[in-house]
This record gives sequence, structure tokens and C-alpha cells, in this order.
Amino acid sequence: MARVSIIAPLAYPLHETTLANGLRVVVSPDRAVPFVAVNLWYDVGSRDETPGRTGLAHLFEHVMFQGSEHVASGEHFDRLQAAGATGNATTWFDRTNYFESVPTGVLDLALWLEADRMGHLLAALTQANLDTQRDVVKEEKRQRYDNAPYGDLVEHLITQAFPPDHPYGHTVIGSMADLDAASLADAHAFFTSWYSPSNAVLTLVGDVDPAEAFARAELYFGHLPRRDVADRTPPGPLPPHAGLPRVVTSRDVPESALYVQWRTPARGTPEHDAIDIALTVLGGSETSRLHRQLVRDQGLSTGAGASTIPLAWGTSLGFAFARVRDGVDLADVEAALVGEVARLCDEGPTPDEVRRAHVQFERAWLTECAALEARADLFSAHATLFGDPGRVNRRIVDYTSIDADAVVAAARAWLRPEQRAVVEYHRSPKEA
Repeated sequence: MARVSIIAPLAYPLHETTLANGLRVVVSPDRAVPFVAVNLWYDVGSRDETPGRTGLAHLFEHVMFQGSEHVASGEHFDRLQAAGATGNATTWFDRTNYFESVPTGVLDLALWLEADRMGHLLAALTQANLDTQRDVVKEEKRQRYDNAPYGDLVEHLITQAFPPDHPYGHTVIGSMADLDAASLADAHAFFTSWYSPSNAVLTLVGDVDPAEAFARAELYFGHLPRRDVADRTPPGPLPPHAGLPRVVTSRDVPESALYVQWRTPARGTPEHDAIDIALTVLGGSETSRLHRQLVRDQGLSTGAGASTIPLAWGTSLGFAFARVRDGVDLADVEAALVGEVARLCDEGPTPDEVRRAHVQFERAWLTECAALEARADLFSAHATLFGDPGRVNRRIVDYTSIDADAVVAAARAWLRPEQRAVVEYHRSPKEA
């Protein structure tokens, strides 16, 4: 008799309130350790930048650590570290998040620091601070994008997938010219437009009582004025690629490589989950079809895989890749990869492959939720992007409800070989 697997939702407790100024507060007590994860999501990312000012959202993330009205430049990190806490921030297309992990007794300090820069940053946002962080971001761009092997991959993928005027039509890091052009007035306007309590979610996970947490949020954030953000109408989904768009580039990379990408449904939809399962079957592990065929059986590649770039507004990206073994023609690798994609679309995945993808997702989700910091970030993400942090508890159930029929239907709709775009990396010959 086949074993029946019953997937139940997670049961992390959730308590929510919204302050009068619009700040949404999510609390999930967990008394296992005397720490609290403080997580603040602002509903702003590179998608909200205007033409000629790309990179401003990420630049502003750096500026947020350069002091506020009552905190000197550099003191944000110094005070946290002196108290045994850690913190950082990241920027992406759909959000900017700030986070700290603090001993329970340091929670007030973390909340005060976040509130001071949410409400009182402009007093410290000087030309000198802006110029310093602009140089830091430009150096980051050189190291991670311009001079790193395959560093321009994301730029190639998104410029193929999105028109230049699309919210996702430029990289998060932005261009050097736009970074140079960003003025102090631009930075002040960006803060005023987006860094408002009504455009943020504050999540606390850990050794904290919900009623006490709400009282502290009111104490530190409740007096900040509400500033409503501009209405935004997300773009609709883009159609699949047509005409096989292709970028061919030659760079100093370890191996020639092939990347194939597709426009796929938006994050948060069952169709996106079905595509994610299809790409997991195709290239999500060393037991996947691409690894077996291209690496182990045919010996064409040194590595192969597939994944998604989840995006919230209309269209995400799915991609597959292969690193080309020395002496192998890249065209042969593309033919083999596309053949596996076609087979998946024609035949669909097997029940065992879908079950394996479900298990991989469940394991990864539980691992992420086990850490207070990651769990707090997930609650903030689902509250910000979908209005419901409770989706975190239901996520495994939702994902594992996607069956083989849904996967093959999604693959046939979005992953057909003729719907692909291609990026070819050819290894530059070494100079003598």
C-alpha cells in the first residue's frame, strides 16, 4: 500500500495591528531563546525608480546607515554591535528591508534606531554622506557586476525580458551614469516619497509578548507623521518571448556558458509555483534531468541547473543554464538543453519527480523558518507583497497542492522552447 503523506500548515502564532499613522505591525512570539528578530520592510524597490535615476533605491539603503537626527554617522551599527546585536539591509526589485537580531533587553534600542531614521533621516542626509555612499555603491558595482565572471548576467536577463521603460527593465544596482547624476534633492525626494510608516511593515519574532510589542511600536513609531505614498498601478503580465532573442558575449569567464530564460507568471500565483516545480524537475538538483543528461550521461557540461527569479508585478523570470565543458560546441549544449525542455513540455513530470520537488521545497521552507531572522523576513514579505503574513504558515500546503497536471499545463503555457531567450557566454581566449 502506498504511503499517504498528509501535509499540515505550520502553526507559528501571529498577532497584528496597524498604528494610526499606517505602520503595520506583525508579532510572532517564540520564547525558545532570549532574542528578538526585528524586521522592517519598505514597499519600495528599484521598480519604483524614475528614468535617469536608476540605482537610487539601493543607494538609499546605504544612506540609511549614515545617521539620522539623533544618531551620528556610523553609530547605528556601532550601538547594535556593542549591545551584542547584528543587523543589515538589502534592496531588490520589489522591496527594501532592514533587519536586526537583538538580545531581548536590546529591543528598545533597535526600535528607537529604526524609528529615528524612519522619521528623522533628512536632518543627517548631507551632501557629504550622499557622496560617500555613492562611491561605496559604485565600487560594489565594479566588484560584483562589472568585473566579476558572469557579473552582467542579471542585466542581460532583465533587458531581454523587459522593455526599457518597464519597472523591472533595469538592474537594482543601477547605472554608473545615473548614480553620478543622483543629487541631494533626489535623495531627499526619494525619502519623502517612500519612507513613510504607511508604506512599511514592522515584524518582531522571538522573545516578546504581543501586547508589549504593540505598546513599544506605538511608543517609538506612533508619533511619526503619516505620509501616504503615490498610487501605483502594477503592469500586467507580459506575453512569452517571440523570435528567439539572443545575446552573444565574450568575457574572461572560467567556462563558456549558456543561459536560457522565459517570461513566467508573477510571484504569489499557483502558476508561478507550477513553473517553479517544472524548473526544479528540470534543473533543481543533481538528480534533475539537466544534470543527468548534460553532465553525467552526455558529458557536455560541468554543471547545469534551472531556477526562477520571483517578481511580484505581473511577470517573473525562469531560467536554465549549463556550463560548457572544454572542447564542446555551445550549440550542442543548447540543443541538448532545449531537448530536455521540450520533453518536459510534451510528457510532463513523473509523479516521483513532482513528489521530490515538493520534498525539496518543504525542506528548504522549514529550514528557513527555523531561524528567527529569516522567519521575520518571510512574515514581512508576505504582509507587504500579498497583505497576509499568514501565507507563511500555509505556504507548504499551497505549494505541495500543485500536481503533475498543473505543472505540465504551466510548462506548456510558459516554457516552450520557442518561447525562450538566450544568453551565450563565450570564454575569451587567454592572452599570451
